[in-house]
Amino acid sequence: MGDPHTTKGWRRTGGDASLPEVHSSVHVPKTLSFWRKLLAFSGPGFLVSVGYMDPGNWATDLAGGAKFGYTLLSVILISNLMAILLQHLCIKLGVATGRDLAQACRDHYPKPVVWMLWFLCETAIAACDLAEVVGSAIGLQLLFGIPLVWGCVITSLDVLIVLFLQNKGFRYVEALVITLILTIGGCFVAELIFSKPDLGGIVHGFLPSAEILKNKEMLFVAIGILGATVMPHNLYLHSSVVQTRNFERTEDGKTEAIKFASIDSVLALMFALFINCGILILAAAAFHKTGHADVEEIQDAYKLLSPVLGVGVASTLFALALLASGQSSTLTGTLAGQIVMEGFLNVRLAPWLRRLITRLIAIVPAVCVIGYFGESKTTDLLIWSQVILSMQLSFAVIPLLIFTGCREKMGKFVNPLWIKILAWSSALIIVVLNLKLLFAKFAPQSWQNALGL
Repeated sequence: MGDPHTTKGWRRTGGDASLPEVHSSVHVPKTLSFWRKLLAFSGPGFLVSVGYMDPGNWATDLAGGAKFGYTLLSVILISNLMAILLQHLCIKLGVATGRDLAQACRDHYPKPVVWMLWFLCETAIAACDLAEVVGSAIGLQLLFGIPLVWGCVITSLDVLIVLFLQNKGFRYVEALVITLILTIGGCFVAELIFSKPDLGGIVHGFLPSAEILKNKEMLFVAIGILGATVMPHNLYLHSSVVQTRNFERTEDGKTEAIKFASIDSVLALMFALFINCGILILAAAAFHKTGHADVEEIQDAYKLLSPVLGVGVASTLFALALLASGQSSTLTGTLAGQIVMEGFLNVRLAPWLRRLITRLIAIVPAVCVIGYFGESKTTDLLIWSQVILSMQLSFAVIPLLIFTGCREKMGKFVNPLWIKILAWSSALIIVVLNLKLLFAKFAPQSWQNALGL
């Protein structure tokens, strides 16, 4: 199905197409109309963008806005530009080679390395899924009073939703995710109108400030925003779903596909930028300005929003956006789990079984921890999920840069020198900041003091 994998430069010749049940299933018109072709290629970028506005990102954005006002908007902007570049490389890999990132790893590395990378990636997906399940459960609790344990169980229903929609066509999955994203955006447009933010402060916040480097507490929050930017599973997901388009597998066809898919990705990630900035701006206007700088937890923000803003519906809209964020992220997480298992191991399970396994890996620890320790431990769950994600990130980013920088594998689509420099610099920054976060989390205080951290 679709074009055969190119074999030059790879240890193995490859296997089945990525996500074979939907591979090349979306028609691309032969018309010369720019807008019709852009519409045909639009969708995968929005599936990926939900990973940049999932519940795991909310805590850092809320803390940054409540504590430091608009200052860290520049950090969100820089991190988003890094994400745009890395997702562009995923598009190039998928379109140019006919492989998703997991398949590329299987076709390049020896089997022990492949199994190690698969295990690490599955762990990261489970951690990411855990954050999204907990986020959705918190949203259900805030809106309907449903206990968190039952909220976690209810989120498992997305397995059935994805199966139903994918059987009807991949466009239906994309349409549902885009609807959820627009719901999040609509809620935050209303919230920003209610909060009456300082426009001058917002503009100034997008300008990098030396204060971020001088203030240790501000630097720590900034590292949290940057370090949690790129989700490892997004790199596997994007390199796969971009192949759902039925474009011509010629050099000209691939060039066109990369162009339109990249436009789709940039537009979607700019929307994610708006959401993340919206969370921080809302926290700055509602909490920092009114002396509630200690707001860090999602539940605290929910309780304070309506009283602080004087608008009864403000808290409800916040919880609705959180629920839409968590649910849209879990939908894409199940797809990423399927891509990773099939790509690394070349093992095909029934889609319902694969997604049920993915969901149970996230739900079981969430239910056990909440049931045993109580609902107060949800924040710790979110923190641990981000720690696990940060540990796995380099094992996804570095292979991506190696593959897309190899002329033998990519042919004319190999990264030019300026992209190699930007991509490796971005990867180095993200990996170093994640390591710094891990060190700050687990290293003894005496070590940190000795290093001036």
